[in-house]
Amino acid sequence: MTRADQAFRSLHDEGLLLLANATDAGSARIVEARGGRAVATSSAALAWSWGYRDGNQLPLELLRTSVQAMARVLSVPLSVDIEGGYSDDPEEVATVVEAVLAAGAVGINLEDGHASPEIFCRKIAAARRVAEARGVDLFINARTDVYLKGLVAPEQRLAETLTRADFYSSAGADGLFAAGMVDSDEIGELCRSIELPVNLLYRPGLPEIDTLRELGVRRLSAGSAIAEFLYGAGADMAADFMATGRLSTQNLSACTYREMNELMPPV
Repeated sequence: MTRADQAFRSLHDEGLLLLANATDAGSARIVEARGGRAVATSSAALAWSWGYRDGNQLPLELLRTSVQAMARVLSVPLSVDIEGGYSDDPEEVATVVEAVLAAGAVGINLEDGHASPEIFCRKIAAARRVAEARGVDLFINARTDVYLKGLVAPEQRLAETLTRADFYSSAGADGLFAAGMVDSDEIGELCRSIELPVNLLYRPGLPEIDTLRELGVRRLSAGSAIAEFLYGAGADMAADFMATGRLSTQNLSACTYREMNELMPPV
């Protein structure tokens, strides 16, 4: 039987991997039951499920508990978004990676955010050391926030992303997550210019799936979009029930990322 880590890695060589990011064990099981070849967490959705804001605030023990619960019900590979590793200290990031691997993950998302590429490379290297020590062929998906968080001027974004892709690949990354990139010309240039499989984040305005395949994209993530709709639908149904005593599925709408994040109390 193929090991989960090897199976997850091979999925990036078999066309476009679609990841309907999960919130908890129940949603993870649903994704698998509906045909998901792998399950990935949304860091925001997972944090909200525990009442925390997205942004490196979720306590490690709660992260570990969530990963264990998901791994228990899954027979497909599990990848976990650990944000920026919850620290800029590579050794603390290593502790987080150790925890999620022990809980059953075989892939991670690790994001650079506003940290320097040099610091981020040290985080990647630390994650790789932990995985090798555990004998796990960990798939490290390096997310760069150049586009998503506007780290450089618009005319510099593609060049900066290409530069970071080289840095991160040399540090031990297995994939590049160019979150926020939506322009087809830039997507095509990125896919042609780097060896790492390219992951994109669902956004309105993103090219259609067949176009993404033609451009060479290897992974597409829903991110927190599914959770935003589900929480919004739950809010609408709860409000309607408290007002009328009836349950209605009419006129449901998604919450926004900002609405959900600001709803959670600050740490």
